[in-house]
Amino acid sequence: MNKVYGAYCRSYQAVFRVVSKVLDWTGPQVLKGAGSVKKLPAVLKGNGIKNVMIVTDKGLHSLGLLNSLKEGLEAKGINYVVYDGTQPNPTIPNVEEARELYINHNCEAVIAFGGGSPMDCAKVAAARVAAPGKMIPSMRGTLKVLTKLPPLYAVPTTAGTGSETTIAAVIVNPETHEKFAINDPCLRPKMAVLDPELTVGLPPHITSTTGMDALTHAVEAYIGRSNTPGTKEAAEKAVKMIFANLETAYNEPKNIDARDNMLNASFLAGIAFTQAYVGYVHAIAHNLGGFYNVPHGLANAIILPYVLRYYGEDIYDKLAVLAEIAGLNTDGMSCEEKANLFIDEICAMNARMKIPATFDCIKEEDIPTIAERAMFEANPLYPVPKLMDEEQCQQIIRSMMF
Repeated sequence: MNKVYGAYCRSYQAVFRVVSKVLDWTGPQVLKGAGSVKKLPAVLKGNGIKNVMIVTDKGLHSLGLLNSLKEGLEAKGINYVVYDGTQPNPTIPNVEEARELYINHNCEAVIAFGGGSPMDCAKVAAARVAAPGKMIPSMRGTLKVLTKLPPLYAVPTTAGTGSETTIAAVIVNPETHEKFAINDPCLRPKMAVLDPELTVGLPPHITSTTGMDALTHAVEAYIGRSNTPGTKEAAEKAVKMIFANLETAYNEPKNIDARDNMLNASFLAGIAFTQAYVGYVHAIAHNLGGFYNVPHGLANAIILPYVLRYYGEDIYDKLAVLAEIAGLNTDGMSCEEKANLFIDEICAMNARMKIPATFDCIKEEDIPTIAERAMFEANPLYPVPKLMDEEQCQQIIRSMMF
């Protein structure tokens, strides 16, 4: 990277670290444990909420996962309307449809029910309700919303995105195929409901890819330059729990303890990256999702080892610590060997859970634009351990082609 631009990036990140110290990083209230979703209607009733919009997707709705929540709302006399049009990568039209439904039914709060996609859609829909004159593209970036949202309650049904505790939402512009992040503390949910029973029926490939998404959050936060004692602790706990529980949840879908631990690990990883930020893995993954509709967790799982190897010696010390925390056999190894063992184990976990090592959708003619957009997202904001330019990004993308 050009030295002058590199210096600008590092200066920008340093200023943002200072600014972040005055922001409110208070996390959401938490309801946790098997059956905890049944307690949410009483919370809403206690907060005086009489009309609520549930944002989900058609798959979850058709499976009946919302039934216990609906029954609880009806028992408490709370009216609800369901928006289930959220796509796997939520779009601007999805958000606008949800916003219109909220307004037409005089709703007073939003329940995001599902994986990262419904939660992202719900967050931005709530932002549009609160700021009707601010269009979604103008919210792109950091601290562009700055408006108090309607009460937002998040019920994750996957253990991966951590969106129930983050200040981020990611939206696709279907006209330009751009996938971009909106980051603002006001997007953080008021409450998170961590009910492992809601994740028991997940297909194996969703369990695996969302779990690797959570690992990516923890690792990128941990190796970045904006880590704090609090984010470091959260990331370390998340990594330990993911290595101990993800494959169990994958191989034993009804293991409620493993499911519960993965939900908590995802939550901790969300705490870590919402303050310490992510890095180039996410920047590339977002843009592959925008171009080819690749599910975000799958993209992160594939990309993570490639970017970690790019960072090289800049992160050996931190990956060596994570290798030990993950419980890998590091006896007698050097720092570099421990770091490479950690990366190798990520690849091995992917293989054991049938996650491919490459993409079969990438087209050569798209690579320059994907790399340009990824760098536009990442630089100068993301406090990565080693800076990357468009040419280097293109090389990494080409190395991931099938």
